[in-house]
This record gives sequence, C-alpha cells and structure tokens, in this order.
Amino acid sequence: MARSIRIQSAGAYYHVMARGNRREVIFHDDDDRRFLLHTLGQACEMTGWRVHAWVLMSNHYHLFLQTPEPNLVAGMSWLQNTLTRRYNVRHRKWGRLFGDRYKAVVVEGEDCYHYQTLMDYIHLNPVRARLIQPKEKQSVLDYPWSSIAGGYALPPARRANWLAAGRGLEAFDLPDTANGRRRMIERLDRRATSEEMQSCGVPPLAAEVDARASHLRRGWYWGSQAFGERMRRLVGALLKKSAPRSRNYQADPHVAAHGVQQAEAWLKQGLKAAGLKRAEMGRLKGSDVRKLLLADLLWRRTTVSQEWLAEALAMKSAANVSQQLRRLDRQKALQQAPETLQDFLSQPEFTAS
Repeated sequence: MARSIRIQSAGAYYHVMARGNRREVIFHDDDDRRFLLHTLGQACEMTGWRVHAWVLMSNHYHLFLQTPEPNLVAGMSWLQNTLTRRYNVRHRKWGRLFGDRYKAVVVEGEDCYHYQTLMDYIHLNPVRARLIQPKEKQSVLDYPWSSIAGGYALPPARRANWLAAGRGLEAFDLPDTANGRRRMIERLDRRATSEEMQSCGVPPLAAEVDARASHLRRGWYWGSQAFGERMRRLVGALLKKSAPRSRNYQADPHVAAHGVQQAEAWLKQGLKAAGLKRAEMGRLKGSDVRKLLLADLLWRRTTVSQEWLAEALAMKSAANVSQQLRRLDRQKALQQAPETLQDFLSQPEFTAS
C-alpha cells in the first residue's frame, strides 16, 4: 500500500502520536521518560521546533509541535531512530521500539478553537486513561509526565526552552504569571471533574464535518473545512512537484535536502572562520578542535546524519564522529579555537536554545 504524503511547510503545526511496537510499553520507568524528553530537546535544538504540549503515557506519546521550517520528516526520523537506539542500549534489546509510522495530523494552529481543543485533548489524556481520578480530588498536576506539571505549572526559568508555554497560556487569555498558571490548571481540573472520564477533553464534532478527514484521533488534519481545502491544494502541489512517484511514498526532494543545504552553508562559513579549506580536512586529525566544533554545531543544529558529518569533515566513520562528540568538552575546545571561529560559533542563531 502506498504511504500517505507528509504535509510539510514553514510554520506548520502538528499533532504527532507514536505507539510502541505491538502496543507494547515504551516507558518502563522515569529514566525512560527523562531520556525521551532529553532527546526531544535535542531534536528541537537541531530543527528549531517549538513544542506547545506533550504527554507521555505507558506505550505511546503525544506532541503538539510547530515546525518553523519544513522539516517534520527529517526531525521525526532522527527522533524515532535515536529513541530506539538509546532504548535498546539501555535495556539490552534490539529491533523496533515503535510500531507503525508515527501519525502526524496537520493542525490549524493559528485558529483559537482548534489550538485550544488540541491542547486540552493532550493534557487530559491521563484523565481518559484513568491515571488521574478527579472524583478523588486528584489534579492534572498529579500526573508528572505532561507539559502541565512539567512545564505550564513552572515559572519560565524552570521550563525547557523548547516549550512554547507563553504561547499556550496566551491562547487561553492567561498571563504567564503565578496566577495565570494556576488558572490554567484550575480550568483543566474543572473539565476533568465535569466531563465523563472516557471522553474528557474530546471535542464534539459538528454533523457536517467528515471525521475521516478532520479529527484529532482518526483524521489527517484538525481544522476548519477551509483549512482542509488549503491542505488538499498543498498536497496536490506536492504530488505534482514530486511526480513521477513510486508506489512507496518518497519525500519531496526539496524537503529531504533541507537539512543538508543548511549544513553545507554553515560548514562553508565555519571553515572560512576556522581558516581551513575543504581539501585539507583529510590531513587533520579527527580530534582537531576546529573539526569537532563544526561537527558539534551541525549535529546540534541540523538534521544531517553522522555518516554525512564523517564524510564532510573527513572523520573516518559515523562511529568515530559519535565517539568524538561524546568526549567533546565544548567550552575547553572553544578556548583552543581561533578567535574567528569563536566569533562565528557565538552567533545568536547558534547559541539560542
């Protein structure tokens, strides 16, 4: 069966869901959950993603994220593969961690109703799963693995930089203050108390809406009919641009190359700042601080693979790149680097989280 096309555009919003293979548990303990959040943070640093809401359940997770650049596919490929590798190493397993392809519902995120309903749908997931018992006076704060307890309830200085909590509070006309954050939690608790647990946070669908297309759980987009029509036109343009097509979906070449194009541009600038030429890279040791700092930058800020880095920087192999980056003391390396390279790496676009 042909794989459905991924809609990618700058500034797009998505509801992303991924389940464990055969619906098996993917989080055995809190360390597994911390691993996912750490890896998600790395993915956001590389791609520029902004996460508006998240929740981690036992065998799946939900994300409400925005991609300032059209890089959902590249970012999710890195995230899912890295999570699988780290899980297998930690638990001494092998094979797939996740089941079918992750689901990515494109969302009309600039529309207040669709933004709010998705936020509540994600944050009330533990209520529907009966992990929170509202009738026993439990609060959404009592479930620690969602962006409520892990983000919205916290002051800005204690949140992950990739969580767009200010935008989320603003969508509900709430200030990012102690009072505003408390009102956000109280509003969710009122919904949890007043609605049936199995449907808590699930928005009703209008009779004229086709749930096969626009639905938080089953559809391919979540938004108004006008938004759906715009997305259909975008899909048509993508299909036309990428034709002829094989039976298996292939990513739009422009989108697939996006991370490489950015990496090539920054590598060219970085080599100039380091006083190096591409032709002389092979004569330098793999541990050369200039090479390592550029590899570190491109690994953190783009979606290129370690195989690509090994070839571009003449660092023998992907395994060598991985080993060198794990050992890298960034601050110490910066002190040993030329001032021109230090200046290049201190640009706001590289240092902003």
